[in-house]
Amino acid sequence: MDKKLVIRYTVLGILFFLPVAFLLMLLPAKHNYNPLDIIKDEVTDIQSVSDYALEDHITVLAFFGKDPLQNRVAASNLKELIYDKFKGFKKFQIVAIVSPEAEDKLDVLKKEIQAHEDLKYWHFVFLSEDDTKAVFNSLITDRPLNSNLSTSKVFIVDMDLHQRGRLDDRTEREVENNVAKYDLTSYDCIEVAILKNKMSEDMRVLFTEYREKRKGNFDSTTRRANDLKGVTDEQEN
Repeated sequence: MDKKLVIRYTVLGILFFLPVAFLLMLLPAKHNYNPLDIIKDEVTDIQSVSDYALEDHITVLAFFGKDPLQNRVAASNLKELIYDKFKGFKKFQIVAIVSPEAEDKLDVLKKEIQAHEDLKYWHFVFLSEDDTKAVFNSLITDRPLNSNLSTSKVFIVDMDLHQRGRLDDRTEREVENNVAKYDLTSYDCIEVAILKNKMSEDMRVLFTEYREKRKGNFDSTTRRANDLKGVTDEQEN
């Protein structure tokens, strides 16, 4: 056989079998991944005070308060980097809690972020100050609501009303250098890198978890909320 043909077929064979071999190596570890940590149990649902519910949905929960326009940058980032990416996933929704007196300003915000696209899976929910605080206080966070009952941080709430996040948000290098553990309980929408590199990945992991549960392949090793270092008894209650 022509030497050039031998070389050609050898190269083609390598190019064909290498990807196949790589996929075969991945198959045994198909379900070997770390689920997204449970940060807090029993997040307060909004079903009794609105037309929407958190339970049975994978929710990104936001608080836009009395002046939604203060969060126009956060809302825009959230729409482009999270909503646009996950809007086609089953049971996904964004719920933004707004004060009733902010309805006029909300219309302006909607026009800014809608951009000729229907916000079908993005719900703006009007809640009283007491109801807003009740929902917010059922979450664990390192930043309180401001005087307008808003924050640029958003939260992931799963279908079982668990707040999800990272109990240990250290990088590999930080672990190697024995940096003290720190958590990630919410995601700041002002920080594009956090949305792109952390929240987007965490949402993907959570959707994978529920997909595997439906298939009967999921073996949960998720740590519980009371393992979260630094959480006080008062926060836990």
